[in-house]
Amino acid sequence: MASRKSFLLRMDPALWAELEAWAQAEFRSVNGQIEYLLQQAVQRRKRALQSEQEPAPPIMPPPANPSDA
Repeated sequence: MASRKSFLLRMDPALWAELEAWAQAEFRSVNGQIEYLLQQAVQRRKRALQSEQEPAPPIMPPPANPSDA
């Protein structure tokens, strides 16, 4: 089993209540829900950074004659 980092997290009680309800709806612990959401956010960021590094497709100029379209 992989080791896990433990740390203290302070948050607004209203946010905790939202996360608790969300976690319960998805049959997760609050800790599991927070970890799941963080993993999703990291994956989205990686995809966004990769798409920024890919070259943009060339832009095709409009046809010179509108009847050619």
